[in-house]
Amino acid sequence: MLISGLQKLTLLDFPGHTACTVFTGGCNLRCPFCHNAVLVTDAASVETIPEEEFFAFLKKRQGVLSGVAITGGEPLLQPDIRSFIEKVRALGYKIKLDTNGFFPERFIPLAEAGLVDYAAVDIKNCKRRYAETCGREALDLAPIEETVRYLMEDHVDYEFRTTIVRAFHGKEEIEEIGTWIRGAKRWFLQNFTDSGDLVGGIPEEGLREVPKQELLSMLEEARKYVPAAAVRGV
Repeated sequence: MLISGLQKLTLLDFPGHTACTVFTGGCNLRCPFCHNAVLVTDAASVETIPEEEFFAFLKKRQGVLSGVAITGGEPLLQPDIRSFIEKVRALGYKIKLDTNGFFPERFIPLAEAGLVDYAAVDIKNCKRRYAETCGREALDLAPIEETVRYLMEDHVDYEFRTTIVRAFHGKEEIEEIGTWIRGAKRWFLQNFTDSGDLVGGIPEEGLREVPKQELLSMLEEARKYVPAAAVRGV
């Protein structure tokens, strides 16, 4: 598998676990606010970490780390993602998988095989504004709808998360998302942060966070549909 980056320790990315985070390159979406732009638009330019080097690291950290979070880009674009996860689990590690939800035909078999312990799925926006928020003129939402349905059937532990950006999100959008994922286990709202490495594609003045009080107002709206909704990073 193409490993485009490694964060050797995280106490935040994988709830309940001391973990490392593996970054993969490539994505099928072009969200203007994505903070890993180089992994989305120019993954080939990023120096990769050989698998053998990564697994040597994992072996040294056995008993210290308990989990591996796999993120991107979009990890499910990696053709050998299953064999990679199997090798990680063979060393005794739990797996958290971040995905945009557009590959249920790849995600669901992994979950059914017991290879994913925790899934974090981005809900980019309400259905009405999904394509726009993902930097696309049009987008077939059937795949992510399938992923959402599957997770809400509670086959695997999960969270939904939405990055709040002034240009795309307001109370109306939160209400529409809430109606869609009503009763979900977890839903995190996280305010946009400019990493300095964004995909871009909309006027710069539109790529900004919302004031804290407005974010908390959105949270209040979200909790009408997902009582366990929370704000992350504030």
